[in-house]
Amino acid sequence: MAGALNVRDLGGLPTTGNEVTRYGRLIRSGGLQELTVEDVKHLTVQLGVQEVIDLRSSVEVRREGPGPLARSGRVRVHNLSLLAESAPVQGRVDVDSAMPWHRASQDGRPKPAGTTGHYLRYCAERPDSVVAALRIIAHSQGATVVHCAMGKDRTGVVCALALETVGVSREAIVADYMRSGEEMAEVVERLRDNPSYAADIRARPFDSMLPRPAFMNDLLYAFDDRFGGIQKWLSEQGWTADDQRALSSSLIG
Repeated sequence: MAGALNVRDLGGLPTTGNEVTRYGRLIRSGGLQELTVEDVKHLTVQLGVQEVIDLRSSVEVRREGPGPLARSGRVRVHNLSLLAESAPVQGRVDVDSAMPWHRASQDGRPKPAGTTGHYLRYCAERPDSVVAALRIIAHSQGATVVHCAMGKDRTGVVCALALETVGVSREAIVADYMRSGEEMAEVVERLRDNPSYAADIRARPFDSMLPRPAFMNDLLYAFDDRFGGIQKWLSEQGWTADDQRALSSSLIG
């Protein structure tokens, strides 16, 4: 599309049960603020998008606006921030902090939490948003778009958890996450001139914004290590058997 970067359909991904995810159900993307009229038509008419999950903070939405899709009258936009709204961070793409979780390396020494702890923080601070996002994907009658600013971190976590929940192989989840790196240069260049993100972008080396396989691998491992798996964690947040059946039917059935 002309007005969005880091966009892809999450169909065709293999599961551990020798199935594949359906096309036209879950689409991930970077920011949608610059969609053209043709982009909106492509998403809503050709692809049948009915739900948009906007993971940006209230500060971002207030500064940038809801975007052209919200004005189309064809979709429902759900603002589900993954950041703690009680202390919004001004002008940053994400919160630069980490939870105290460490995975032991092969030599037995703990690996620093880094970005994995950063991803865990989303789930610890906003489990309500994570579960709400998965429910929207599960119960939508059409396609759902999940996006944030870059389409890498917040979007990557929600999409990875949705895929993990329905049994997509971890190799496929990590491989999809890594695809965001192919477009990071263009994404960063676009955000560099945006007043909402410029200070954060310019303060960080480009290399620090690239995905690494360990970031996503360790996140999924952390759910096993801390919570006994994603299914158990979700159930503790109110996720039901009906939700699970609906998500599996939406993405796999």
